[in-house]
Amino acid sequence: MISAINVTLRFGKEPLFENVNATFSAGNCYGLIGANGSGKTTFLKILAGEVEPSAGEVSVEPRKRLSMLKQDQYAYDEYTALATVVMGHKRLYEIMTEKDALYAKPDFSDADGMLAAELEHEFGELNGWDAEGEAAKLLSGMGVKEKLHGLKMKQLESSQKVRVLLAQALFGNPDILLLDEPTNHLDVETNLWLEEFLYEFKNTVIVISHDRHFIDKVCTHIADLDFGKIQLYAGNYSFWYESSQLVLRQRSDSNKKIEEKRKELQEFIARFSANASKSRQATSRKKLLEKLTLDDIKPSSRRYPHIYFKSEKEAGNDILDIEHMSIAADGRTMLNDFTLSVQKGERIAFLGRNDLVKTALFETIMGQLTPGSGTYKWGASALVAYYPKDNKKYFESGLNLIDWLRQYSGNKEEDFIRSFLGKMLFSGDETLKSVSVLSGGEKVRCMFARMMLTGANVLVMDEPTNHLDMESITSLNKGLENFTGTLLFSSQDHQFIQTLANRIIEITPDGFINRQMLLDEYLADEALKLSREALYALDNPH
Repeated sequence: MISAINVTLRFGKEPLFENVNATFSAGNCYGLIGANGSGKTTFLKILAGEVEPSAGEVSVEPRKRLSMLKQDQYAYDEYTALATVVMGHKRLYEIMTEKDALYAKPDFSDADGMLAAELEHEFGELNGWDAEGEAAKLLSGMGVKEKLHGLKMKQLESSQKVRVLLAQALFGNPDILLLDEPTNHLDVETNLWLEEFLYEFKNTVIVISHDRHFIDKVCTHIADLDFGKIQLYAGNYSFWYESSQLVLRQRSDSNKKIEEKRKELQEFIARFSANASKSRQATSRKKLLEKLTLDDIKPSSRRYPHIYFKSEKEAGNDILDIEHMSIAADGRTMLNDFTLSVQKGERIAFLGRNDLVKTALFETIMGQLTPGSGTYKWGASALVAYYPKDNKKYFESGLNLIDWLRQYSGNKEEDFIRSFLGKMLFSGDETLKSVSVLSGGEKVRCMFARMMLTGANVLVMDEPTNHLDMESITSLNKGLENFTGTLLFSSQDHQFIQTLANRIIEITPDGFINRQMLLDEYLADEALKLSREALYALDNPH
Protein backbone atom coordinates (compact mmCIF):
# COMPACT_ATOMS: atom_id res chain seq x y z
CA MET A 1 0.00 0.00 0.00
CA ILE A 2 1.15 3.54 -0.81
CA SER A 3 -0.54 6.79 0.22
CA ALA A 4 -0.28 10.47 -0.66
CA ILE A 5 -1.03 12.54 2.44
CA ASN A 6 -1.85 16.24 1.93
CA VAL A 7 0.60 16.36 -0.98
CA THR A 8 1.06 19.80 -2.52
CA LEU A 9 3.41 20.81 -5.31
CA ARG A 10 3.92 24.42 -6.39
CA PHE A 11 5.81 25.88 -9.31
CA GLY A 12 6.16 29.52 -8.29
CA LYS A 13 2.89 30.72 -6.79
CA GLU A 14 0.62 28.37 -8.71
CA PRO A 15 -0.01 24.88 -7.23
CA LEU A 16 0.03 21.92 -9.60
CA PHE A 17 -1.66 19.85 -6.87
CA GLU A 18 -2.88 20.96 -3.48
CA ASN A 19 -3.63 18.79 -0.44
CA VAL A 20 -3.94 15.59 -2.46
CA ASN A 21 -4.98 12.59 -0.38
CA ALA A 22 -5.16 9.17 -1.99
CA THR A 23 -4.47 5.61 -0.87
CA PHE A 24 -3.54 2.94 -3.41
CA SER A 25 -4.20 -0.52 -2.02
CA ALA A 26 -2.55 -3.88 -2.67
CA GLY A 27 -4.10 -6.08 -5.32
CA ASN A 28 -5.49 -3.16 -7.34
CA CYS A 29 -4.37 -1.60 -10.60
CA TYR A 30 -5.05 2.15 -10.83
CA GLY A 31 -5.21 4.02 -14.12
CA LEU A 32 -4.00 7.57 -13.47
CA ILE A 33 -5.83 9.85 -15.91
CA GLY A 34 -5.92 13.60 -16.45
CA ALA A 35 -5.61 16.21 -19.16
CA ASN A 36 -2.19 16.97 -20.67
CA GLY A 37 -0.30 19.21 -18.26
CA SER A 38 -2.33 18.17 -15.21
CA GLY A 39 0.76 16.64 -13.60
CA LYS A 40 0.29 12.88 -13.93
CA THR A 41 3.98 12.10 -14.51
CA THR A 42 5.06 14.51 -11.78
CA PHE A 43 2.67 12.85 -9.32
CA LEU A 44 4.19 9.43 -10.10
CA LYS A 45 7.65 10.87 -9.50
CA ILE A 46 6.51 12.22 -6.13
CA LEU A 47 5.23 8.75 -5.19
CA ALA A 48 8.58 7.28 -6.29
CA GLY A 49 10.55 9.81 -4.25
CA GLU A 50 12.17 11.35 -7.34
CA VAL A 51 10.44 14.72 -6.81
CA GLU A 52 10.05 16.36 -3.40
CA PRO A 53 6.57 17.80 -2.74
CA SER A 54 6.21 21.39 -1.54
CA ALA A 55 4.14 20.05 1.37
CA GLY A 56 2.73 16.76 2.58
CA GLU A 57 4.28 13.33 2.39
CA VAL A 58 4.16 9.91 0.76
CA SER A 59 3.75 6.88 3.00
CA VAL A 60 4.85 3.43 1.83
CA GLU A 61 3.98 0.34 3.83
CA PRO A 62 7.09 -0.90 5.70
CA ARG A 63 9.36 -3.42 3.93
CA LYS A 64 7.58 -2.92 0.60
CA ARG A 65 9.68 -2.49 -2.53
CA LEU A 66 8.71 0.13 -5.11
CA SER A 67 9.71 0.00 -8.76
CA MET A 68 9.20 2.68 -11.43
CA LEU A 69 9.61 2.54 -15.20
CA LYS A 70 12.71 4.60 -16.04
CA GLN A 71 12.59 7.01 -18.99
CA ASP A 72 16.32 7.71 -19.52
CA GLN A 73 17.44 5.35 -22.29
CA TYR A 74 21.11 6.29 -21.91
CA ALA A 75 21.53 5.75 -18.16
CA TYR A 76 22.57 2.11 -18.60
CA ASP A 77 24.60 2.31 -21.82
CA GLU A 78 27.64 0.53 -20.33
CA TYR A 79 25.62 -2.37 -18.89
CA THR A 80 24.29 -5.43 -20.69
CA ALA A 81 20.57 -5.76 -21.28
CA LEU A 82 20.41 -8.66 -18.79
CA ALA A 83 22.29 -6.73 -16.07
CA THR A 84 20.09 -3.68 -16.65
CA VAL A 85 17.00 -5.75 -15.94
CA VAL A 86 18.46 -7.23 -12.74
CA MET A 87 19.34 -3.71 -11.59
CA GLY A 88 15.60 -3.19 -11.23
CA HIS A 89 15.97 -4.91 -7.84
CA LYS A 90 18.47 -2.52 -6.29
CA ARG A 91 19.34 -4.56 -3.18
CA LEU A 92 19.74 -7.81 -5.12
CA TYR A 93 22.08 -6.16 -7.61
CA GLU A 94 24.10 -4.59 -4.77
CA ILE A 95 24.56 -8.05 -3.21
CA MET A 96 25.62 -9.56 -6.54
CA THR A 97 28.17 -6.78 -7.11
CA GLU A 98 29.52 -7.01 -3.55
CA LYS A 99 29.83 -10.80 -3.76
CA ASP A 100 31.74 -10.62 -7.04
CA ALA A 101 34.12 -8.04 -5.55
CA LEU A 102 34.72 -10.20 -2.45
CA TYR A 103 35.45 -13.39 -4.37
CA ALA A 104 37.81 -11.51 -6.69
CA LYS A 105 40.05 -10.38 -3.79
CA PRO A 106 43.50 -11.97 -3.89
CA ASP A 107 43.78 -11.75 -0.07
CA PHE A 108 40.37 -13.23 0.84
CA SER A 109 40.24 -13.17 4.68
CA ASP A 110 38.13 -14.90 7.32
CA ALA A 111 36.18 -11.66 7.77
CA ASP A 112 35.54 -11.65 4.04
CA GLY A 113 34.30 -15.21 4.30
CA MET A 114 31.84 -14.32 7.07
CA LEU A 115 30.54 -11.36 5.05
CA ALA A 116 30.27 -13.53 1.95
CA ALA A 117 28.21 -16.07 3.93
CA GLU A 118 25.83 -13.35 5.07
CA LEU A 119 25.51 -12.06 1.53
CA GLU A 120 24.89 -15.56 0.18
CA HIS A 121 22.10 -16.05 2.72
CA GLU A 122 20.40 -12.78 1.77
CA PHE A 123 21.02 -13.58 -1.91
CA GLY A 124 19.14 -16.85 -1.51
CA GLU A 125 16.26 -15.20 0.36
CA LEU A 126 15.86 -12.75 -2.53
CA ASN A 127 15.69 -15.65 -5.00
CA GLY A 128 19.01 -14.54 -6.47
CA TRP A 129 19.84 -17.91 -8.05
CA ASP A 130 16.88 -17.51 -10.40
CA ALA A 131 17.47 -13.80 -11.09
CA GLU A 132 19.14 -14.07 -14.48
CA GLY A 133 16.64 -16.67 -15.64
CA GLU A 134 13.74 -14.44 -14.63
CA ALA A 135 15.38 -11.44 -16.30
CA ALA A 136 15.88 -13.40 -19.52
CA LYS A 137 12.25 -14.54 -19.46
CA LEU A 138 11.05 -10.95 -19.06
CA LEU A 139 13.26 -9.77 -21.91
CA SER A 140 11.94 -12.49 -24.20
CA GLY A 141 8.39 -11.60 -23.23
CA MET A 142 9.20 -8.00 -24.15
CA GLY A 143 10.28 -9.14 -27.62
CA VAL A 144 14.03 -8.73 -26.97
CA LYS A 145 15.70 -11.70 -28.62
CA GLU A 146 18.04 -13.92 -26.61
CA LYS A 147 21.06 -13.01 -28.75
CA LEU A 148 20.67 -9.40 -27.58
CA HIS A 149 20.62 -10.15 -23.83
CA GLY A 150 24.41 -10.02 -23.52
CA LEU A 151 24.86 -6.85 -25.58
CA LYS A 152 25.45 -3.50 -23.93
CA MET A 153 22.51 -1.11 -23.92
CA LYS A 154 24.37 1.34 -26.17
CA GLN A 155 24.40 -1.35 -28.87
CA LEU A 156 20.59 -1.65 -28.90
CA GLU A 157 18.08 0.33 -30.91
CA SER A 158 15.86 2.84 -29.13
CA SER A 159 12.76 0.61 -29.27
CA GLN A 160 14.74 -2.28 -27.75
CA LYS A 161 16.06 -0.06 -24.94
CA VAL A 162 12.49 0.91 -24.03
CA ARG A 163 11.60 -2.77 -23.69
CA VAL A 164 14.63 -3.50 -21.51
CA LEU A 165 13.69 -0.66 -19.16
CA LEU A 166 10.14 -1.98 -18.96
CA ALA A 167 11.47 -5.45 -18.09
CA GLN A 168 13.63 -3.77 -15.43
CA ALA A 169 10.56 -2.21 -13.80
CA LEU A 170 8.72 -5.55 -13.77
CA PHE A 171 11.68 -7.56 -12.47
CA GLY A 172 11.66 -9.17 -9.03
CA ASN A 173 7.93 -8.92 -8.28
CA PRO A 174 7.90 -5.39 -6.80
CA ASP A 175 5.23 -4.64 -4.19
CA ILE A 176 4.39 -1.29 -5.82
CA LEU A 177 4.77 -0.80 -9.56
CA LEU A 178 4.63 2.67 -11.17
CA LEU A 179 4.37 2.72 -14.97
CA ASP A 180 4.36 5.87 -17.11
CA GLU A 181 3.20 5.09 -20.68
CA PRO A 182 4.51 1.50 -20.66
CA THR A 183 2.97 0.64 -24.06
CA ASN A 184 4.94 3.28 -25.99
CA HIS A 185 6.96 1.67 -28.81
CA LEU A 186 5.51 -1.79 -28.12
CA ASP A 187 4.13 -3.89 -30.97
CA VAL A 188 0.78 -5.63 -30.70
CA GLU A 189 2.16 -8.95 -29.42
CA THR A 190 4.28 -7.36 -26.69
CA ASN A 191 1.36 -5.19 -25.68
CA LEU A 192 -0.78 -8.31 -25.23
CA TRP A 193 2.02 -9.98 -23.23
CA LEU A 194 2.18 -6.96 -20.90
CA GLU A 195 -1.61 -6.99 -20.48
CA GLU A 196 -1.45 -10.63 -19.42
CA PHE A 197 1.45 -9.97 -17.05
CA LEU A 198 -0.45 -7.20 -15.27
CA TYR A 199 -3.63 -9.31 -15.21
CA GLU A 200 -1.78 -11.83 -13.07
CA PHE A 201 0.20 -9.29 -11.03
CA LYS A 202 -1.16 -9.37 -7.49
CA ASN A 203 0.47 -6.26 -6.01
CA THR A 204 -0.22 -2.53 -6.40
CA VAL A 205 0.04 -0.94 -9.85
CA ILE A 206 -0.39 2.73 -10.80
CA VAL A 207 -0.22 3.26 -14.56
CA ILE A 208 -0.45 6.21 -16.94
CA SER A 209 -1.44 5.34 -20.49
CA HIS A 210 -3.29 6.90 -23.40
CA ASP A 211 -4.15 3.41 -24.68
CA ARG A 212 -7.79 3.03 -23.65
CA HIS A 213 -7.92 -0.69 -24.45
CA PHE A 214 -4.87 -1.31 -22.26
CA ILE A 215 -6.31 0.74 -19.36
CA ASP A 216 -9.64 -1.06 -19.68
CA LYS A 217 -7.99 -4.48 -19.66
CA VAL A 218 -5.63 -4.08 -16.72
CA CYS A 219 -7.19 -1.49 -14.39
CA THR A 220 -9.56 -2.17 -11.51
CA HIS A 221 -9.74 1.52 -10.54
CA ILE A 222 -9.37 4.96 -12.08
CA ALA A 223 -7.46 7.75 -10.32
CA ASP A 224 -8.76 10.96 -11.87
CA LEU A 225 -6.40 13.94 -11.53
CA ASP A 226 -8.51 17.06 -12.00
CA PHE A 227 -8.45 20.57 -10.53
CA GLY A 228 -5.32 19.66 -8.57
CA LYS A 229 -7.05 16.81 -6.72
CA ILE A 230 -7.25 13.04 -7.18
CA GLN A 231 -10.53 11.18 -7.01
CA LEU A 232 -10.53 7.36 -6.98
CA TYR A 233 -13.27 5.39 -8.79
CA ALA A 234 -13.96 1.67 -8.95
CA GLY A 235 -14.00 0.24 -12.47
CA ASN A 236 -11.98 0.74 -15.65
CA TYR A 237 -11.71 3.74 -17.96
CA SER A 238 -14.78 2.93 -20.06
CA PHE A 239 -16.88 2.65 -16.91
CA TRP A 240 -15.52 5.95 -15.59
CA TYR A 241 -16.14 7.73 -18.90
CA GLU A 242 -19.63 6.35 -19.55
CA SER A 243 -20.78 6.80 -15.95
CA SER A 244 -19.49 10.39 -15.73
CA GLN A 245 -21.27 11.21 -19.01
CA LEU A 246 -24.43 9.49 -17.72
CA VAL A 247 -24.48 11.57 -14.55
CA LEU A 248 -23.73 14.73 -16.54
CA ARG A 249 -26.76 14.05 -18.73
CA GLN A 250 -28.92 13.23 -15.73
CA ARG A 251 -27.98 16.38 -13.84
CA SER A 252 -28.75 18.51 -16.86
CA ASP A 253 -32.31 17.17 -16.73
CA SER A 254 -33.62 18.66 -13.50
CA ASN A 255 -37.05 17.03 -13.91
CA LYS A 256 -35.76 13.47 -14.07
CA LYS A 257 -37.04 11.47 -11.10
CA ILE A 258 -34.45 10.11 -8.70
CA GLU A 259 -35.91 6.59 -9.01
CA GLU A 260 -35.41 6.67 -12.76
CA LYS A 261 -31.83 7.84 -12.29
CA ARG A 262 -31.07 5.01 -9.87
CA LYS A 263 -32.63 2.41 -12.17
CA GLU A 264 -30.57 3.67 -15.10
CA LEU A 265 -27.42 3.54 -12.98
CA GLN A 266 -28.16 -0.01 -11.78
CA GLU A 267 -28.70 -1.23 -15.35
CA PHE A 268 -25.48 0.48 -16.40
CA ILE A 269 -23.46 -1.11 -13.56
CA ALA A 270 -24.92 -4.54 -14.32
CA ARG A 271 -23.86 -4.26 -17.96
CA PHE A 272 -20.29 -3.30 -17.08
CA SER A 273 -19.99 -5.95 -14.37
CA ALA A 274 -20.91 -8.62 -16.89
CA ASN A 275 -18.22 -7.41 -19.30
CA ALA A 276 -15.29 -7.85 -16.91
CA SER A 277 -12.83 -10.61 -17.81
CA LYS A 278 -10.48 -12.66 -15.61
CA SER A 279 -12.25 -14.19 -12.63
CA ARG A 280 -10.18 -12.51 -9.87
CA GLN A 281 -10.66 -9.01 -11.20
CA ALA A 282 -14.22 -9.65 -12.36
CA THR A 283 -15.38 -10.76 -8.91
CA SER A 284 -13.75 -7.90 -7.01
CA ARG A 285 -14.82 -5.31 -9.55
CA LYS A 286 -18.42 -6.51 -9.53
CA LYS A 287 -18.59 -6.24 -5.74
CA LEU A 288 -17.19 -2.71 -5.87
CA LEU A 289 -19.60 -1.59 -8.57
CA GLU A 290 -22.61 -3.09 -6.80
CA LYS A 291 -21.89 -0.88 -3.80
CA LEU A 292 -21.91 2.31 -5.87
CA THR A 293 -24.66 4.88 -5.40
CA LEU A 294 -25.60 7.78 -7.60
CA ASP A 295 -23.71 10.17 -5.32
CA ASP A 296 -20.48 8.18 -5.75
CA ILE A 297 -20.22 9.15 -9.41
CA LYS A 298 -19.38 12.69 -10.43
CA PRO A 299 -19.65 14.27 -13.87
CA SER A 300 -16.36 14.83 -15.66
CA SER A 301 -15.13 18.38 -16.14
CA ARG A 302 -13.06 17.29 -19.14
CA ARG A 303 -13.38 19.20 -22.40
CA TYR A 304 -13.73 17.12 -25.56
CA PRO A 305 -12.95 18.62 -28.98
CA HIS A 306 -15.66 18.23 -31.62
CA ILE A 307 -13.95 16.27 -34.40
CA TYR A 308 -15.91 15.27 -37.49
CA PHE A 309 -15.05 14.64 -41.15
CA LYS A 310 -17.76 15.25 -43.73
CA SER A 311 -17.19 14.45 -47.41
CA GLU A 312 -18.23 17.09 -49.93
CA LYS A 313 -18.91 14.46 -52.57
CA GLU A 314 -19.08 10.68 -52.70
CA ALA A 315 -16.13 8.84 -54.20
CA GLY A 316 -16.36 6.18 -56.88
CA ASN A 317 -15.74 2.52 -56.13
CA ASP A 318 -12.05 2.50 -57.09
CA ILE A 319 -10.05 4.53 -54.58
CA LEU A 320 -6.41 3.49 -54.95
CA ASP A 321 -4.40 0.94 -56.96
CA ILE A 322 -0.80 0.11 -56.08
CA GLU A 323 1.07 -2.20 -58.44
CA HIS A 324 4.35 -3.95 -57.55
CA MET A 325 5.67 -0.90 -55.74
CA SER A 326 9.07 -0.81 -54.04
CA ILE A 327 10.32 1.95 -51.76
CA ALA A 328 13.90 2.59 -50.68
CA ALA A 329 15.37 5.14 -48.27
CA ASP A 330 19.01 5.73 -47.29
CA GLY A 331 20.06 2.86 -49.53
CA ARG A 332 17.79 0.39 -47.74
CA THR A 333 14.73 -1.29 -49.21
CA MET A 334 11.74 -0.34 -47.07
CA LEU A 335 9.04 -2.08 -49.07
CA ASN A 336 9.30 -4.53 -51.94
CA ASP A 337 6.81 -5.59 -54.62
CA PHE A 338 3.82 -4.20 -52.73
CA THR A 339 0.44 -4.52 -54.46
CA LEU A 340 -2.86 -3.27 -53.07
CA SER A 341 -6.31 -2.34 -54.33
CA VAL A 342 -8.47 -0.09 -52.12
CA GLN A 343 -12.24 0.13 -52.63
CA LYS A 344 -14.71 2.78 -51.46
CA GLY A 345 -15.63 2.55 -47.78
CA GLU A 346 -12.71 0.37 -46.74
CA ARG A 347 -11.00 1.18 -43.45
CA ILE A 348 -7.52 -0.27 -43.56
CA ALA A 349 -5.17 -0.38 -40.58
CA PHE A 350 -1.50 -0.81 -41.46
CA LEU A 351 0.43 -2.75 -38.83
CA GLY A 352 4.09 -3.66 -38.53
CA ARG A 353 6.99 -3.37 -36.14
CA ASN A 354 8.91 -0.92 -38.33
CA ASP A 355 7.10 2.43 -38.19
CA LEU A 356 9.41 3.91 -40.82
CA VAL A 357 8.04 1.53 -43.46
CA LYS A 358 4.44 2.61 -42.87
CA THR A 359 5.42 6.28 -42.91
CA ALA A 360 7.37 5.78 -46.17
CA LEU A 361 4.34 4.08 -47.74
CA PHE A 362 2.02 6.95 -46.80
CA GLU A 363 4.51 9.60 -47.96
CA THR A 364 4.85 7.80 -51.28
CA ILE A 365 1.14 7.56 -52.07
CA MET A 366 0.82 11.23 -51.05
CA GLY A 367 3.49 12.17 -53.63
CA GLN A 368 6.18 13.16 -51.13
CA LEU A 369 8.49 10.24 -52.01
CA THR A 370 9.15 8.63 -55.38
CA PRO A 371 8.83 4.85 -55.52
CA GLY A 372 11.88 2.93 -56.65
CA SER A 373 9.70 0.83 -58.91
CA GLY A 374 6.04 0.09 -59.53
CA THR A 375 3.13 2.51 -59.65
CA TYR A 376 0.23 3.89 -57.65
CA LYS A 377 -2.91 5.62 -58.94
CA TRP A 378 -5.69 7.39 -57.06
CA GLY A 379 -9.26 7.12 -58.32
CA ALA A 380 -10.51 10.11 -60.33
CA SER A 381 -13.10 11.02 -57.68
CA ALA A 382 -10.85 10.49 -54.66
CA LEU A 383 -10.34 13.67 -52.63
CA VAL A 384 -7.57 12.87 -50.16
CA ALA A 385 -6.61 14.56 -46.87
CA TYR A 386 -3.35 13.53 -45.20
CA TYR A 387 -2.27 13.59 -41.56
CA PRO A 388 1.54 13.10 -41.39
CA LYS A 389 3.26 11.78 -38.28
CA ASP A 390 5.73 14.68 -38.43
CA ASN A 391 3.81 17.96 -38.79
CA LYS A 392 6.62 20.44 -37.96
CA LYS A 393 6.76 22.05 -41.41
CA TYR A 394 3.14 23.20 -41.09
CA PHE A 395 3.90 25.33 -38.04
CA GLU A 396 7.14 27.12 -38.93
CA SER A 397 5.42 30.43 -39.69
CA GLY A 398 4.67 33.17 -37.15
CA LEU A 399 0.97 33.22 -38.07
CA ASN A 400 -1.64 33.29 -35.33
CA LEU A 401 -4.17 30.45 -35.20
CA ILE A 402 -6.88 32.37 -37.07
CA ASP A 403 -4.62 33.32 -39.98
CA TRP A 404 -3.02 29.87 -40.02
CA LEU A 405 -6.35 28.06 -40.40
CA ARG A 406 -7.75 30.72 -42.78
CA GLN A 407 -5.17 29.77 -45.42
CA TYR A 408 -6.74 26.28 -45.65
CA SER A 409 -10.36 27.46 -45.72
CA GLY A 410 -12.59 28.44 -48.62
CA ASN A 411 -14.61 30.61 -46.24
CA LYS A 412 -12.27 33.36 -45.00
CA GLU A 413 -14.71 35.00 -42.59
CA GLU A 414 -13.22 35.34 -39.11
CA ASP A 415 -16.38 34.18 -37.35
CA PHE A 416 -16.32 30.97 -39.40
CA ILE A 417 -12.64 30.35 -38.63
CA ARG A 418 -13.17 31.06 -34.93
CA SER A 419 -16.06 28.59 -34.84
CA PHE A 420 -13.79 25.87 -36.22
CA LEU A 421 -11.05 26.71 -33.74
CA GLY A 422 -13.65 26.62 -30.97
CA LYS A 423 -14.49 23.04 -31.95
CA MET A 424 -10.79 22.27 -31.37
CA LEU A 425 -10.93 23.94 -27.90
CA PHE A 426 -9.26 27.23 -28.93
CA SER A 427 -11.24 30.29 -27.86
CA GLY A 428 -10.82 33.97 -26.99
CA ASP A 429 -7.24 35.22 -26.90
CA GLU A 430 -5.93 31.68 -27.51
CA THR A 431 -6.84 32.08 -31.19
CA LEU A 432 -4.37 34.97 -31.49
CA LYS A 433 -1.26 33.16 -30.28
CA SER A 434 1.43 32.10 -32.72
CA VAL A 435 1.20 28.55 -34.08
CA SER A 436 4.96 28.22 -33.52
CA VAL A 437 4.45 28.02 -29.72
CA LEU A 438 1.69 25.41 -29.72
CA SER A 439 2.15 22.16 -27.78
CA GLY A 440 2.27 18.84 -29.57
CA GLY A 441 -1.37 18.06 -28.79
CA GLU A 442 -2.52 21.54 -29.86
CA LYS A 443 -0.75 21.18 -33.21
CA VAL A 444 -2.46 17.83 -33.79
CA ARG A 445 -5.89 19.38 -33.14
CA CYS A 446 -5.05 22.16 -35.61
CA MET A 447 -4.15 19.55 -38.22
CA PHE A 448 -7.51 17.87 -37.68
CA ALA A 449 -9.27 21.21 -38.20
CA ARG A 450 -7.31 21.65 -41.43
CA MET A 451 -8.39 18.19 -42.62
CA MET A 452 -12.02 18.79 -41.64
CA LEU A 453 -12.09 21.87 -43.89
CA THR A 454 -11.07 19.89 -47.00
CA GLY A 455 -14.31 17.89 -47.29
CA ALA A 456 -12.17 14.87 -48.24
CA ASN A 457 -13.71 11.46 -48.97
CA VAL A 458 -10.41 9.65 -48.29
CA LEU A 459 -8.34 10.13 -45.12
CA VAL A 460 -4.73 8.97 -44.79
CA MET A 461 -3.54 9.19 -41.18
CA ASP A 462 -0.12 8.22 -39.81
CA GLU A 463 -0.26 7.66 -36.03
CA PRO A 464 -2.91 10.36 -35.43
CA THR A 465 -3.29 9.61 -31.69
CA ASN A 466 0.33 10.57 -30.87
CA HIS A 467 0.58 13.58 -28.51
CA LEU A 468 -3.16 13.49 -27.73
CA ASP A 469 -4.81 13.22 -24.34
CA MET A 470 -7.57 10.68 -23.69
CA GLU A 471 -10.30 13.23 -24.38
CA SER A 472 -8.97 14.08 -27.84
CA ILE A 473 -8.36 10.40 -28.68
CA THR A 474 -11.95 9.57 -27.69
CA SER A 475 -13.29 12.44 -29.83
CA LEU A 476 -11.13 11.48 -32.82
CA ASN A 477 -12.23 7.87 -32.50
CA LYS A 478 -15.90 8.86 -32.55
CA GLY A 479 -15.37 11.31 -35.40
CA LEU A 480 -13.78 8.62 -37.57
CA GLU A 481 -16.44 6.07 -36.66
CA ASN A 482 -19.00 8.51 -38.12
CA PHE A 483 -16.91 9.23 -41.24
CA THR A 484 -18.56 7.64 -44.28
CA GLY A 485 -15.54 7.72 -46.60
CA THR A 486 -12.39 5.60 -46.94
CA LEU A 487 -9.72 5.49 -44.23
CA LEU A 488 -6.09 4.37 -44.43
CA PHE A 489 -4.22 4.66 -41.13
CA SER A 490 -1.55 3.40 -38.77
CA SER A 491 -1.79 3.37 -34.99
CA GLN A 492 -0.50 1.65 -31.87
CA ASP A 493 -3.86 2.15 -30.12
CA HIS A 494 -5.67 -1.21 -29.90
CA GLN A 495 -9.15 0.20 -29.37
CA PHE A 496 -8.66 2.74 -32.14
CA ILE A 497 -7.83 -0.04 -34.61
CA GLN A 498 -10.48 -2.46 -33.33
CA THR A 499 -13.31 0.07 -33.61
CA LEU A 500 -12.28 1.59 -36.97
CA ALA A 501 -10.59 -0.99 -39.20
CA ASN A 502 -12.41 -3.58 -41.32
CA ARG A 503 -9.21 -4.68 -43.04
CA ILE A 504 -5.75 -5.37 -41.62
CA ILE A 505 -2.51 -5.14 -43.59
CA GLU A 506 0.61 -6.09 -41.65
CA ILE A 507 3.94 -5.27 -43.24
CA THR A 508 6.63 -7.74 -42.14
CA PRO A 509 10.36 -8.05 -42.94
CA ASP A 510 9.54 -10.55 -45.72
CA GLY A 511 6.32 -9.36 -47.30
CA PHE A 512 2.88 -8.45 -46.04
CA ILE A 513 -0.29 -10.09 -44.74
CA ASN A 514 -3.64 -8.79 -46.03
CA ARG A 515 -6.89 -9.83 -44.31
CA GLN A 516 -10.42 -8.43 -44.29
CA MET A 517 -11.25 -8.80 -40.60
CA LEU A 518 -11.28 -6.93 -37.32
CA LEU A 519 -8.10 -6.62 -35.26
CA ASP A 520 -9.17 -9.00 -32.48
CA GLU A 521 -10.10 -11.65 -35.05
CA TYR A 522 -6.74 -11.15 -36.74
CA LEU A 523 -4.79 -11.54 -33.50
CA ALA A 524 -6.81 -14.60 -32.43
CA ASP A 525 -6.30 -16.51 -35.70
CA GLU A 526 -3.84 -19.31 -34.84
CA ALA A 527 -2.77 -19.91 -38.45
CA LEU A 528 -1.98 -16.21 -38.83
CA LYS A 529 0.01 -16.25 -35.59
CA LEU A 530 2.28 -18.99 -36.93
CA SER A 531 2.65 -17.22 -40.28
CA ARG A 532 3.56 -13.92 -38.63
CA GLU A 533 6.08 -15.56 -36.27
CA ALA A 534 7.79 -17.18 -39.25
CA LEU A 535 7.96 -13.90 -41.17
CA TYR A 536 9.31 -11.93 -38.21
CA ALA A 537 11.92 -14.62 -37.50
CA LEU A 538 13.66 -13.33 -40.63
CA ASP A 539 14.00 -9.86 -39.13
CA ASN A 540 17.52 -8.59 -38.50
CA PRO A 541 17.43 -6.44 -35.33
CA HIS A 542 20.49 -4.52 -36.46
